[in-house]
Amino acid sequence: MKTTADSALIDAWRAAWREALAVWSKFTRLRDPNLCASRVEASKQGLSGSFAMIRLLDQSVVVDLPLVTELGLDDYALEILAHEIGHHILAPGSASDQFRLLARMRRALPTLEQHAPMVANLYTDLFINDRLQRQANLRMADIYRKLEQGRSVEAKASGGVWTLYMRIYENLWQLEKGELGGGQADERLDTDAWLGARLIRVYANDWMLAAGRFATLLLPYLVEDTDALSPSRYLLDTRDAARGCQTYGAQQIEDDEEDGAIHPVHDKRISGLDGEEPQAEAPARQGGGQLREPFELGDILKASGIDLSDHEIAIRYYRERALPHLVAFPSRPAPESQEPQMEGLEQWEIGDPLEDIDWLQSVMQSPRPVPGVTTVRRVYGREPARAIDAVPVDLDMYVDSSGSMPNPQAHTSFLTLAGAVIALSALRAGAKVQVTLWSGKNQVMQTPGFVRDEDLILGVLTQFFGGGTCFPIHCLRKTYAGKRERPAHILMISDDGITTMFDNDELGNSGWDISAKALAQGGAGGTMALNLERDWEGAASHTWLQKTYDDLKRARREQGWDIHAVERYEDLLDFARAFSRRHYVKS
Repeated sequence: MKTTADSALIDAWRAAWREALAVWSKFTRLRDPNLCASRVEASKQGLSGSFAMIRLLDQSVVVDLPLVTELGLDDYALEILAHEIGHHILAPGSASDQFRLLARMRRALPTLEQHAPMVANLYTDLFINDRLQRQANLRMADIYRKLEQGRSVEAKASGGVWTLYMRIYENLWQLEKGELGGGQADERLDTDAWLGARLIRVYANDWMLAAGRFATLLLPYLVEDTDALSPSRYLLDTRDAARGCQTYGAQQIEDDEEDGAIHPVHDKRISGLDGEEPQAEAPARQGGGQLREPFELGDILKASGIDLSDHEIAIRYYRERALPHLVAFPSRPAPESQEPQMEGLEQWEIGDPLEDIDWLQSVMQSPRPVPGVTTVRRVYGREPARAIDAVPVDLDMYVDSSGSMPNPQAHTSFLTLAGAVIALSALRAGAKVQVTLWSGKNQVMQTPGFVRDEDLILGVLTQFFGGGTCFPIHCLRKTYAGKRERPAHILMISDDGITTMFDNDELGNSGWDISAKALAQGGAGGTMALNLERDWEGAASHTWLQKTYDDLKRARREQGWDIHAVERYEDLLDFARAFSRRHYVKS
């Protein structure tokens, strides 16, 4: 097996690049392809397994030339390069569309979601290859003939997915049955292949809409075909296409995403059967504005080649969800200076006040002043005065992460989202933020003091303990051991478990005393946003809650805590917006 490509082959492929670009348009511009002369070089570029790949991050194409030679595809430079360019031009085209495509594929492949990247790759290949074969007269069918010749007898006898896929191409290009490898097709598979070919033609200009239909078509074959990935392993050129890309927009669920996972036979535009309503004409479901859960977003991003941990994905998730709710960037009117500023000289004319004459400047122009001719006067104006920055109120936020709270890395946590909205708004207004995440005894995580680092703050907010409930009194005590240079507002986001902050600390100090001192040293008040019953200020519905409510009333009465009760955690988002406007819009 040859492990390196010779210079003649590299030159030939490099020469084919411009023609491959022109296949799509004479105006197409992409950076030159990475034609790897060795497997090691290809591996350094992130290419392994397949003989070619695309990177949406830098709009590049990578080709493993030794593997190309091994597969007998040396003479297909134009076809292969044009195909890779097609992934940048047509499908998926961008990281955003790759996320949308995989989301639709995963929804149509219940229990087999791990095959979504492979199915998405096969799906986009169909649109690109059909266009290149029919409109550009490129030899795309010959490539599959070469690959079919290289397959073992055992491989040719198995694999329903690959047989269906090849039969779809044979239908699209009106080839003899079995010419590309679809010879094992029975009546059922033959019908599905015809539906698949119709789908490609019908949705050629709206390929995203039919993604779920194509995955639904392949689903029963994926269930039966345990080795579905094997025949197409050399063709997975979009497997890690979105690696390193930004993830904005991936958490939005589109209106037609859920309804798209139907079999093509139920789409009148494809089957042509009377009584079947085309999906596009069906009433739209209320999907607009819905957002995925953090774990769903993580699955889609990982399937796209995004290499992030669950925690890193959670940070991106809550940052993106918080952005629309942040306060506007603060602006301050620039006052005018009270002192007039000299702007220049103009001619003093007869009739103007005599005291306006600037005699020094007039004599400098002529030792013999001629009124109205050589006399000048000064002109004054006003300019903006130096704006005095107001001192923003820092934020000291304590967020409950006990077992009664949702894990923000798996499901939407409105405590985390509210905390993100308030903290990012405070940063935008110029304040510093300290975040403390707490649960049971010794389960505490805190930013390194009051910081302005967005990643540090969201990094703490998106962690999870899920233990008992024991407020970290020592954190409050240490933070306000002395008076701060800048005022700080103390914010608690929790439920009735917040009253553990009034217990004695590990040194025997009263939590009531520590709370009162913290408010005094902070100098900007304190707020509690708590998940409580609506009528918590009356008699408690449960006797065991009465002491909790009495403690909260005492905290408000004696120490001045501003207590907001929210019946549903979702209401914390409204609280966060109102709190941010109240404290940070005019900072």
